[in-house]
Amino acid sequence: MIDLEFVINTLSLGSLYALLALGLVLVYGILKLVNFAYGEYLTIAGYAIFLSATALSFPWWATMLVAVIAAMSVSFLTEFAAFRPVRSKSMDAMLVTSFAVSIFLQNLVLIVISPRAKAVPFPAFFSDTVTVGGATVPVRNLLVIGTTLVVLTVLSIVMKKTVLGMAMRAAAGKFETTRLMGVPANTVIAAAFIISGFLAGTAGIFWVGRSASVDPITGSAPLLIAFIATVIGGMHSPVGAVVGGYVYGLLFNVLSITLPASMISYRDAFMFAIVVLFLLFRPEGIVRHGYIEERVG
Repeated sequence: MIDLEFVINTLSLGSLYALLALGLVLVYGILKLVNFAYGEYLTIAGYAIFLSATALSFPWWATMLVAVIAAMSVSFLTEFAAFRPVRSKSMDAMLVTSFAVSIFLQNLVLIVISPRAKAVPFPAFFSDTVTVGGATVPVRNLLVIGTTLVVLTVLSIVMKKTVLGMAMRAAAGKFETTRLMGVPANTVIAAAFIISGFLAGTAGIFWVGRSASVDPITGSAPLLIAFIATVIGGMHSPVGAVVGGYVYGLLFNVLSITLPASMISYRDAFMFAIVVLFLLFRPEGIVRHGYIEERVG
């Protein structure tokens, strides 16, 4: 049944997926690289909350700040230490590097912390519910909607009104031309990774908050969701990534209420089928910006 509760839940899920997809597309737009280490930035954010809350006894707001800073820092460090040295090589080298970084970060937390899931403490209001227009919804659903609106608004202003933002937009369109015009490539790419880490850290708070636990492969599911959302919305456009995130959330919730109980476990298979249809009939995604079709054979 489609009611206010369904709308709010869909908006909250779509907001979370929009943040995930946008962080993936920002790097892809400049380097044309699907960063498979992106999911691990969310994992790092989850462990940052766990360690700062349990080992350091930080207040809840400080643990959230630490989580975002940790994800941003790891994202920048992976760009500086892993991706930058192979950037002048082939795209295959970049892709393999992203897999290597992903496996390295997974094993790092597995060895340093634990292979088992850890309970992550969250403030009590994360689990509270409120009544909005007769619908009972979790407070964290409203928080993720509000946070996403603020983040998207600020990011839009940064990209359109600041020199760095305009340089990133230009680089996403014609990277080599932008470099020839004197824009420092390292600065633009590092900024894209830092913003991507910020989005991953912000989304990671709400992703981990849904189960209040984190383990070494926590980032695998959100990485897959981000990739699917960008395919639906369009991998060549930040706007497309956001649109794809909300469309994914809508389709996911529609399937949840329309599929019979015996088929709910196959919901992900239906989502993959939808992605295949998009690839067949609209490979550029919903938003076509910057898409160039290339046929082989």
